[in-house]
Amino acid sequence: MVDLHLHTTASDGRLAAAALVDLAAANGVSVLAVTDHDTVESCREVADAARRHGIEAVPGIEITAVETGRDVHMLGYFFDVDHRELQDFLTVQRKTRIRRVERIVRRLGELGMPVDVAPVTAAAVARGRSIGRPQVADAMIAAGHVASRREAFERWLGAGRPAFIARDGAAPEVVIGIVHAAGGLVSLAHPGRTGLSDRRIEELLAAGLDAIEVYHSDHAAETVAQYAALADRCGCLRTGGSDFHGDPAYPLTVGSVSLPTEHWISLRDASHQRRH
Repeated sequence: MVDLHLHTTASDGRLAAAALVDLAAANGVSVLAVTDHDTVESCREVADAARRHGIEAVPGIEITAVETGRDVHMLGYFFDVDHRELQDFLTVQRKTRIRRVERIVRRLGELGMPVDVAPVTAAAVARGRSIGRPQVADAMIAAGHVASRREAFERWLGAGRPAFIARDGAAPEVVIGIVHAAGGLVSLAHPGRTGLSDRRIEELLAAGLDAIEVYHSDHAAETVAQYAALADRCGCLRTGGSDFHGDPAYPLTVGSVSLPTEHWISLRDASHQRRH
């Protein structure tokens, strides 16, 4: 199995890197990529743990671009995790995330739901980790305002909810350029959830987007077929993965969505061609 969309505690996942890789091994995953949001803090630990299990680990990340006020998540693979331009860009991304969290916390206070995220924020800055609304949701649970992350998002933090604050960030084309500069490939994450038009996706492909995440836990069979057809029509690569976070409210596990072998081989070969 090939699962190229996973998250650890370096961003909004519930499992640390080693525990995540242990679960992947137990589930029969042979290739994985941890794609934490706007950070590569877990990449080396993932690689070390994967090596012990005989699993191939691909450097990965999920970078949040912004277009007309909404998130457009871009998956990067096979890049140089130490690339200076990429690292500088991610530092700015994480600072932007902290500013947004601080604004959300102020909004919650105005709504009569004070929460404390200062310890999480300080730890994230110290370790190069990424925080966002899931950590705010956890603080809401700790304060007794909600019972779960799902409730926090559905009632307060999701788009259109009372404590929602729109994100600032780079355009998708900028993200494509940054990952390419670091030697990587870029895929559009969960397009069925993001809702970009086919025309806009084709514009991003013309701007250098390498792949579309066809296989995803939020994609029903007809959605998979839709984006597989678009990928074939445009001649781009496919990616796929579970988007596992370890949240008990979402019953899926590592490897529950797998990229078919032939598309993994095509993706790997394309990365070799880019580097050589």
